[in-house]
Amino acid sequence: MYYGAIEAGGTKFVCAVSRDGAGIEARTSIPTTTPGETLKHVFAFFDSYPLISMGIGSFGPIDVNTDSDTYGYITSTPKPGWGYFDFLGEIKDRYNVPTAWTTDVNAAAYGEFREGGARSSGSCVYLTVGTGIGGGAVVDGKVLEGFGHPEMGHILVRRHPEDEYGGNCPYHADCLEGMAAGPAIEKRHGQTGDMLAADDKVWEIEAYYLAQALVQYTLILRPEVFILGGGVMKQTQLFPLIRQEYQRLLNSYVDTPDIETMITSPAIGDDAAVTGCLLLAAEVKA
Repeated sequence: MYYGAIEAGGTKFVCAVSRDGAGIEARTSIPTTTPGETLKHVFAFFDSYPLISMGIGSFGPIDVNTDSDTYGYITSTPKPGWGYFDFLGEIKDRYNVPTAWTTDVNAAAYGEFREGGARSSGSCVYLTVGTGIGGGAVVDGKVLEGFGHPEMGHILVRRHPEDEYGGNCPYHADCLEGMAAGPAIEKRHGQTGDMLAADDKVWEIEAYYLAQALVQYTLILRPEVFILGGGVMKQTQLFPLIRQEYQRLLNSYVDTPDIETMITSPAIGDDAAVTGCLLLAAEVKA
């Protein structure tokens, strides 16, 4: 018998199974196209394994409120075909097993908390910076959710004094995602981040926005570890810039752990979310 995991991203789905709830025994990657086409391949993978339970970490926004009529749905996503799609319902119709349901970034936070860079801590925030920006948190050993799930990428930020870019978010323009996600970098400078020099001014501006976000998360949640993943954070020169700007903005107002270990990259790399999904699958109650 196997635990199943689906890391449902806007670009690709990663499906995996495990017999111990942590180590990945088999996996596949599926392009995210239409719901019908994507799930056809998801089902083809899982139909080969007798499942005990599943864990799903999905791109969002999603409905995590169990009292809601749309619990288990992907809700107001701009991704064509996926808006108000009953994702959890489709999975449970196919596999009648207990299923954990959360965001992909919450799953990544939990994976890093249990098996990665936050393993020795009591709390962490995972922020992914790529095509969009999303964040998840683990507090007191539990994934953080309330009426809904956190939307850390859409907090409002102060504009950098030298930044004239208007912002890329269709909802808020100059929120964190609108100013610091990959498309904002490309539209601001006419090149993707991987084409820009490591000492380009863009990285100072990027660090300014990301450090603002980490300061706000610090003052609200006081996590022990920030784990920054996603395609933009492959630009490793960002880490010292973010740490420096974070300390400047926080200005010693509250105590924090050692800055070098507090703001770090994912210890389990791109497997953080799928690992978190497997762990949640192993813990879900019927």
